[in-house]
Amino acid sequence: MSPLFLRFINRVLGIEAGYVNDPDDPGGETNWGISKRSYPHLDIRNLTREAAIQIYWDDFWLPIHGDELPTIAAYQALDFAVNSSPQTAIRKLQFVLGVADDGYWGPVTLTAARAANPIKLAFRFIAERADYMRKLKNWPSAGRGWMGRLAADLRFAAMDLLTEDA
Repeated sequence: MSPLFLRFINRVLGIEAGYVNDPDDPGGETNWGISKRSYPHLDIRNLTREAAIQIYWDDFWLPIHGDELPTIAAYQALDFAVNSSPQTAIRKLQFVLGVADDGYWGPVTLTAARAANPIKLAFRFIAERADYMRKLKNWPSAGRGWMGRLAADLRFAAMDLLTEDA
């Protein structure tokens, strides 16, 4: 696992820590942000932090190609993927990059991501995520929490501006 992923997964787990079984959450039973709906074969209640980290690496970080993104955009892509799926995060990233938004990472997406201004990319991506979320049917019940998360993401983006490769 890359150092960047390990830094960012601690942010995610700081937000997603704990077991929840909220009847209003379409993901259902959740622990460490891993949902029973997405992982029906797992014992969610007893999911360990280490097992959750491995899932996030295999099923979220690798599909979004986090290590190939500018630092300031990589965390944003991971957090979006955690909330809405890696394919949705990639599609919205592709939209912001101005390439075909098919939800699959390939050489065109990589080239566009490398050519993009990292700061503009990250902040446009956060705005696109906000627009996406406010159109979801559970916005009335979950929107307040999502906006709090987006506010935290803006703070993280500001912190990530201080890194050398933003």
